[in-house]
Amino acid sequence: MTAADFDPWMHGELRAVEAALDRFVAADAPAALGEAMRYGVLDGGKRLRPLLVLAAAQAVQGHCEAALRAACAVELIHAYSLIHDDMPCMDNDVLRRGKPTVHVQYGEAAAMLAGDAMQALAFEVLTPDETEVPAALQARLVRLLSRAAGVQGMAGGQAIDLANVGRQLDEPTLQDMHRRKTGALLQASVLMGAACGPTRPGAWQALEAYGAAIGLAFQVVDDILDVTQASETLGKTAGKDADANKPTYVSLLGLDGARARAAALHRAAHAALQACELPGVGALALLADRVVERTS
Repeated sequence: MTAADFDPWMHGELRAVEAALDRFVAADAPAALGEAMRYGVLDGGKRLRPLLVLAAAQAVQGHCEAALRAACAVELIHAYSLIHDDMPCMDNDVLRRGKPTVHVQYGEAAAMLAGDAMQALAFEVLTPDETEVPAALQARLVRLLSRAAGVQGMAGGQAIDLANVGRQLDEPTLQDMHRRKTGALLQASVLMGAACGPTRPGAWQALEAYGAAIGLAFQVVDDILDVTQASETLGKTAGKDADANKPTYVSLLGLDGARARAAALHRAAHAALQACELPGVGALALLADRVVERTS
């Protein structure tokens, strides 16, 4: 895939994901719960995780329905995590994706329930009737997503983050925190897509390495943007990590050091794609570029 082909591919896939999310996240849940869920997940965000799922599935010529459901499931998990992270008991943020956070718009109790319901819905989406997705593939996708979202991944990383406010971490500890908090779900997105088709062991390991590299690169770039961009550009509150005295790659390595680390991870991601020896990895390569070159 060339750079000229990428945008049409991306926009087509995003339309499919948005339409599927609109279908899966029903508005008629009790007591306006569906309204809060839809507010939290529809019409916003980069949709990087769904695109990684679909790009990896394309590379292995994977099961289309399973890939689309996996793309939606991982975005539901990501959106639920943002809703909970923004709440006063966590990061206490008021702006997300350019609009008020869910707890600001609907109240804390509704935000908590919306996140809970979206987490459950993610696994419901992954487990349709066997006529749509084979049971063995459903189980594999559930395992990959649950591990990435739980104590080994996102939830564990958030716990480390909250426990280390005001502390200066060394780089291995900071990397472990971000590998769990941000990287695990991005890596799982790649592997869920790869699981939708036949993948030899060597290619699977190379895609694991690719996912790990871009997962960490995404967080390093996030740390950089937090100190270099305005809230209006980011769509969320700029400078909040520094204000909260949280450890980041910029606070540890400095701005130039963080940029150098992001560039090294970018190179590692491309090297991993070359090593996987799959012919259809062009979209994955261009997504790695977008992760590092983004400005919001």
